[in-house]
Amino acid sequence: MTVPRTICLGFLVMITVGTILLMMPFSTATGTWNDPIVALFTSTSAVCVTGLTVVDTGTYFSFWGQFFVVALVQIGGLGYMTATTFLLMLLGAKFGLRDKIAIQQALDRTGMHDSSQLIRSIIATTMIFEITGIFLLLPVFVPNYGFNQGLWLAIFHSINSWNNAGFGLFKDNFIGYQTSVPLVLVVTVLIIFGGIGYQVILEMYLWLRDRLLRKPERIIFSLDFKVATSTTLILLVTGTIAFFFIELRNPATFGDLNLGNRLLAAWFQSVTTRTAGFNTIDIGQMTTAGLFLTIAFMFIGASPGGTGGGMKTTTLRILTSCTKAILQGKEQVLLYERKIPVTLILKAIGVVVGSVATVMISTILIALAEPDLDFIKILFEAVSAFATVGLSTGITPSVSAAAKVILIVTMYVGRVGVLLLMAALLGNPRPTSVQYPEENLLVG
Repeated sequence: MTVPRTICLGFLVMITVGTILLMMPFSTATGTWNDPIVALFTSTSAVCVTGLTVVDTGTYFSFWGQFFVVALVQIGGLGYMTATTFLLMLLGAKFGLRDKIAIQQALDRTGMHDSSQLIRSIIATTMIFEITGIFLLLPVFVPNYGFNQGLWLAIFHSINSWNNAGFGLFKDNFIGYQTSVPLVLVVTVLIIFGGIGYQVILEMYLWLRDRLLRKPERIIFSLDFKVATSTTLILLVTGTIAFFFIELRNPATFGDLNLGNRLLAAWFQSVTTRTAGFNTIDIGQMTTAGLFLTIAFMFIGASPGGTGGGMKTTTLRILTSCTKAILQGKEQVLLYERKIPVTLILKAIGVVVGSVATVMISTILIALAEPDLDFIKILFEAVSAFATVGLSTGITPSVSAAAKVILIVTMYVGRVGVLLLMAALLGNPRPTSVQYPEENLLVG
């Protein structure tokens, strides 16, 4: 079995196991067998770290149901290969060449060296951020819910924040904590670092270590680091400004908030659209312009190697650099004085074309199943599912079973990746030595 098929089947196995667990009577608050569609949808959303829901997680599921959801989010955020490889490491198994290739493709790395050390670093980083998030969220929840319930709320939301999933245990998500500076800052920091990629975090750590130890040799940041950090920063700042002015006069979202709290809400919205799924404003009450801006940010998504989805920040930068090169009359695509290989440009184009095609097909099918719904809301749910975001205008729980199945498939495709799924279905491409003649054609 090829590596892409192993990864794709691995996610299907996790979804199936999660569905069975969530169907059990001990997983529901009522103690009855769960609806198979609800169990399948929730399991897929959790494994794909999306956060779209068809029921209220906090009241519909029992403690064990909530535990299974957050466990699936944790495993899904790490990824099938990372989770299973770490389990094999605990059992003392050794890595073969096939295992290293699988890790390389799953984490989108260029090399296969130090695979075991990489897995350890990923697990350690995850634990450090999530445990820190738990301790910082305790003062937010414990005063209102007591220590036991407050601890569980801190654990659940810290894991979901780091893994860029949007599952919440409150009916209004985080709208009740709209003006809570500690919660907004902790959750947004976890979302940003969870979605920026493990390699970027590792380079940050090495740079800080060298500065603190005052080492003479300085770390040279990789192109991945420069592109991911700069693009993320640009999107966060522009998103905050854009959401602030677009929703400024919308009483249904910003309401009677003062200037500081409006900026806080705009900041949270800018961060969460990058595939997290939490919200401090009512998404269904946003203006059409606000919804469309959210769709655009969701589609862009997070950075490669992180827990987020979307077409990724690096893909966006490659395509904008291609446009810049064309406008400047250059034949090379450059980023930070580095030439981008043609193969990488073709991969970026393939990701965008595949992503657009998936969203279009999903939107059309949902529109056929639900002809009475507004187009913008259908498109919003389709992009949210594909980019594994989890934000919703509120229509997902009420759509038909057919529409729910379409969203399930869309979440799965978005999580495993369009190119990886196509490689799993079509198999590895066969190399060819045939060279064809070149010919120009009209474009644009």
